[in-house]
Amino acid sequence: LEKDMEPRPRRSARPGRSAARAGHAGRSTAPPPLTIRAGTVRDTRTIYAMLKGLAGYERLLGRFRSSVERVRRDGFGARRYFRTLICRIGPKPVGVAVYFFTYSTFEARPTLYVEDVFVWPRYRGRGAGGALLAELARIAVRKGCARMEWTVLDWNAPAIRFYERLGTIMRREWVLARLTGAPLRRLAQARRGAGRRGSRAFTSRSRARIPS
Repeated sequence: LEKDMEPRPRRSARPGRSAARAGHAGRSTAPPPLTIRAGTVRDTRTIYAMLKGLAGYERLLGRFRSSVERVRRDGFGARRYFRTLICRIGPKPVGVAVYFFTYSTFEARPTLYVEDVFVWPRYRGRGAGGALLAELARIAVRKGCARMEWTVLDWNAPAIRFYERLGTIMRREWVLARLTGAPLRRLAQARRGAGRRGSRAFTSRSRARIPS
């Protein structure tokens, strides 16, 4: 699937090919259908390849730690941390969405959080991304969610324009807060009560709203 990110090789002309095209010029060929379905364990390698493609597009391959085994375990194992949708054009898988549910204590309703949406570059512009988001919206409504949320890189202007056309509100007043690596382990190992002096900072609406 990684090869789908490369340009197609040019084919050499064959005798009689132009005549054959002319003979079919009057016929219209219907485009292959676009379909969305839930991902299954059989899609594990396809999902992994697309997630790796997304990391490459976002210039984050150096931080990509996923594997086929982790996708299978965390997406389809006994404890599922995420769910997926697969978009196909004809029989070809061309896009993926990864999502899970959080909860809004202010709305008192669940939130559908979209972790990733990715479409192979050669298949963009055919409605795959919009179809994935529309299906996610249908799931959110069906599950009684108050909203659907995701993040987007600030340099990804085409994606931001696309989302805004859908009516998406860009919440620029919220700042993503993240603990990882050594700081995360250090806080986990802190003695109970050791952080009381700074506890007031956590009472002013410090809501964990944007997981990653």
